[in-house]
Amino acid sequence: MWKTESKVNLRELGNTGLKLSSVGFGASPLGNVFGPVSEQDAIASVRRAFHLGINFFDTSPYYGGTLSETMLGKSLKALEVPRNEYIVSTKCGRYADGFDFSAERVTKSIDESLARLQLDYVDILQCHDIEFGNLDQIVSETIPALQKLKEVGKIRHIGITGLPLEVFTYVLDRVPPGTVDVILSYCHYSVNDTTLEDLLPYLKSKGVGVISASPLAMGLLTHNGPPEWHPASPELKSACKDAANYCKEKGKNISKLAMQFSLSNRGISSVLVGMNSVRQKIGCCGQVEENVAAAVELAIFGMDVGILREVEAILEPVKNQTWPSGIQ
Repeated sequence: MWKTESKVNLRELGNTGLKLSSVGFGASPLGNVFGPVSEQDAIASVRRAFHLGINFFDTSPYYGGTLSETMLGKSLKALEVPRNEYIVSTKCGRYADGFDFSAERVTKSIDESLARLQLDYVDILQCHDIEFGNLDQIVSETIPALQKLKEVGKIRHIGITGLPLEVFTYVLDRVPPGTVDVILSYCHYSVNDTTLEDLLPYLKSKGVGVISASPLAMGLLTHNGPPEWHPASPELKSACKDAANYCKEKGKNISKLAMQFSLSNRGISSVLVGMNSVRQKIGCCGQVEENVAAAVELAIFGMDVGILREVEAILEPVKNQTWPSGIQ
């Protein structure tokens, strides 16, 4: 048994009463989605993250066809610390074989997830990428099913995730206040896209906590660039490449800049980034040491505003450009 070094600050998550580390551990890489990760490396990554103050771990049965949940479960168990010292979020509705937001499937899903995670409950259960489902079904069937799971203690809080920001307002305007506790948005609060900011006052008025993922825009804001399948337009990819090259010329790391930019907004409770090893250069699967160092440096020294302004100027022609997602 050992205590964490409190190097990452904690932030309150809406009205949940939870305090999340400002840097969240995205466990999708533990499902081998970016390449193989050994059980030993997975355990070492989770242990080091926890030791550096990261208390929030996010996964999904979709990641690696349930492998991410299994690996995270083994890693958390290896910590040998009380359950209330870490916060776990998983998802339902999206699986390797497709989407199913029916009450029957999501009710079964949580039992499967708990078994893989080796937990009695999860702190947050989120409907995964709801733009691929029927939003009215989410409102009238899925979320009521999650409320029943909350009543029996299998989950503590209810969340929804998606790319298009309008799916959040659609659902939140149609469910009773306090029903949905959390939203997880991705690729909408980064140097190239800050559209989530416009939604923050609305979410605060609803008492909904905010988690933001993909601060590096799924690899756009890295020196190596995004994977070939990235859905961004050629113009957006080109501008981000120019910004990355500019940072490199100035001896700066665009990924660290992007991470710190996302962390700088206190209206966001936690910035989720994928991690799969203790040390490596920060990138699309940014690693434990580098992400924590970026957060600590930000807290002590603040941002490099000069380089930020130059990067923002390069990205201005493609500012807030996104891509379609879902069936709505």
